[in-house]
Amino acid sequence: MPANLPPQYFDTEKKLQTARTPREKIKILEELLAIVPKHKGTEKLQALLKTKIAKLRFQSQLRPTVARHEPGFHVEKSGAGQVVLVGPANAGKSLLIASLTGAQPEVGDYPYTTRSPSPYMMKYENIKIQLVDTPPIAPDDLETGFVELIKTADGVLFVLDLADPDPSSKLEALLLRLKEKRLEFFPQNAVLPPDSASVVKKTLIAANKCDFPQAQENFALLQELFSDRFNFVSVSALRGDGLEELKRKIFSLLDIIRVYSKAPGKKADLNDPFALKKGSTVNDAARAVHKDFVEKLKYARIWRKALLQGQMVNRDFLLEDGDIVELHI
Repeated sequence: MPANLPPQYFDTEKKLQTARTPREKIKILEELLAIVPKHKGTEKLQALLKTKIAKLRFQSQLRPTVARHEPGFHVEKSGAGQVVLVGPANAGKSLLIASLTGAQPEVGDYPYTTRSPSPYMMKYENIKIQLVDTPPIAPDDLETGFVELIKTADGVLFVLDLADPDPSSKLEALLLRLKEKRLEFFPQNAVLPPDSASVVKKTLIAANKCDFPQAQENFALLQELFSDRFNFVSVSALRGDGLEELKRKIFSLLDIIRVYSKAPGKKADLNDPFALKKGSTVNDAARAVHKDFVEKLKYARIWRKALLQGQMVNRDFLLEDGDIVELHI
């Protein structure tokens, strides 16, 4: 089948002759990829363009750069919390995102398919959690914007490839590389070190491709070497194994509770909770409902399963997941 490329393609292709930097070439190649008609006759050309983009991105990441904040790495937080996915090339982050969220990020069997951070929303029961797909970590360089994205996230999900011959070494290399950037990682229930010079992030590890040969052996070795440092979930983004457990652990990683607000004499909307940090009080719930409520609040009533049924409480009352709060101002 002929490619039938439009004239615009050839005009854009000429720009490659004058492009000097990898960044300029990548931009032109991405334009070409967008112009190419999507049909069977252009499949090889599309694959060639994607491969060239991947190689240029890898080369540009190997080059030392002056530390800078990359505006393209900023992702506005949304939902009940933001979890950034981090991992080596071809670990399956994008496919895992697709399986968890139902979205359709670009998925390919070549390295560096993901070129910039992309946010997606994962539904967990009656809340949504933001998952951020990221480019794979290059062996010799990390852009400052990528590091800042990890530092400001509410949690980090490492994605490892159980089909890799040695995922344990890949994990160790990632941890060392990120430690150089003053980033350290601990499980959700860890006692974090005081006065650390690094930014400490609570972390969960998704060991992907559990349906591949040798996956169980690799998973057992990962747990043997790192079980004292991390919590693991064995998953298959392709087949769906372990995804519900992973969702529960991502929710747990965020250390949040769901609190429902109700007006006096009315029922609470149990489909629209407020997501608050564990340890939050009635005062915090009032602030989440409306900033003016904090000053005007007189008292609150709490419903908590069968334990509390409209009990009057003060501002400092500690809330739990599932509490219904009736604010009186």
